[in-house]
Amino acid sequence: MTIHKPKRRTTFAVILIALLIAPFATYGRERDIPRGLGALFAAEFEGKAVAAAPISSFPVPQHPFLAADGTNSMHNDAYATDAYKGPGPLGRDPVVTSSSVGLEECATLAFDRSGRMIGLCGDALGPELKQIDPKTLEILATHELPGRKLRSDAAPWEDLCGGAYFYMDHDGRAVVATTDRQIRVIAVSKEELRQERVYDLTSVVPSEDCLIALMPDWIGRVWFVTSNGRVGAVDPETGVPQVVTLPGERIANSVATDESGGLFVVSDHALYRFSAESGAPKATWRVAYDRGTRHKPGQLSWGSGTTPTLFGNGMVAITDNAEPRMNVVVYNRHSGSFVCQEPVFKSGESATDNSLIAIGNSLFVENNYGYRSPFTTLFAGTTTPGVTRVEVTKDGCETVWESEEIAPTCVPKASLATGLIYVYAKSPDSLLGAWYFTAIDARTGKTMFRVLTGTGIGWNNHYAAITLGPDGTAYIATLFGIVRIQG
Repeated sequence: MTIHKPKRRTTFAVILIALLIAPFATYGRERDIPRGLGALFAAEFEGKAVAAAPISSFPVPQHPFLAADGTNSMHNDAYATDAYKGPGPLGRDPVVTSSSVGLEECATLAFDRSGRMIGLCGDALGPELKQIDPKTLEILATHELPGRKLRSDAAPWEDLCGGAYFYMDHDGRAVVATTDRQIRVIAVSKEELRQERVYDLTSVVPSEDCLIALMPDWIGRVWFVTSNGRVGAVDPETGVPQVVTLPGERIANSVATDESGGLFVVSDHALYRFSAESGAPKATWRVAYDRGTRHKPGQLSWGSGTTPTLFGNGMVAITDNAEPRMNVVVYNRHSGSFVCQEPVFKSGESATDNSLIAIGNSLFVENNYGYRSPFTTLFAGTTTPGVTRVEVTKDGCETVWESEEIAPTCVPKASLATGLIYVYAKSPDSLLGAWYFTAIDARTGKTMFRVLTGTGIGWNNHYAAITLGPDGTAYIATLFGIVRIQG
């Protein structure tokens, strides 16, 4: 359904009644996520349609052991740029559809060789791998994974163990880390997900630890990282894992790899480059960053909240956790030497737990400060605003623009074909809890358009990524299902 209408004004009493019964209101198909009666009072569309304005970037080499870039993982490619070469929505008569899967979120969405979506979806009981029709959002096949284990050091809504990251490999298979300390290789065909191989890591990962993320290197070794600071690699021929431990450090983010054989890992204390030239994992360099004085609201750990992003001419970037302002920090990815840093967002209110976007020598960062749980954004609840572009120049790092958009937790994405940055934003002036798919001009920071998805807690995306399909359709996983934005 596409509606363009001005924002309506109504009385507080009417809004309150709408909010009380909003979770039970739905429009359209029976399996749609209930939009909430608040959607009757929120603007369906703000801004205007735009023309594509392609923007150039440094080429990212296609990883030989990953599926095609843009289809293979949460962060799009081995460099974790979060920038798609292809198109995204332009605001032209947008159509929003959704599919409810209950109280379950698909944190990572990828695509198989036939264009079907593959989602790693989870609820309080644990994760499942799902095959999803990208047009109807119908679940075509499900592969059950081991259940979730309650952890004393993480709330259920902050638990990344075996339920956030996976990748599609060069043979079109899903490679998934599980909660029972295994890596499953799952073959994908029409309406079938079939386990093909298992790498058992229980001999090197103890029961009190868990797998967080995994990625292949350029010769096919499968690397993995764990919550308690273990970094390991599996020989795909023998299935034998080898591991090193980072004493006193924890890991809560994904990883990046490059053609030099490097694996880039950020712990809650330092950024690392690892290699396994001799077969065993070895840190080739380590640089400590300012981890701050506290676990900030808006981050899932005390330390950097970003996956390392490889970009430009041999650089790697993260954010630190400094006070009073977080910095975007850039290093030489071959030597680990410091390049530059730039503070971002308001003093005392800066945090992010989402990967940087890289376009050329520019990095785009989103503020998540203030997010504690899905209830943070209930009704008029919100987080500290901010999306910022930082440029690396010959003189150092500098801020190019700052946006006041409020994007509580989404993994933002860019489209090089449209020149737009996409975030999932919450309206700052609404008691309705309205959520908007939002497009920002990458060059200027100007918000070009917003498309209403729905209102209420079920539309909160809770750290899930925006995903762009090969045809330019956008997808967002929320706490109650999947949203599709076309146009």
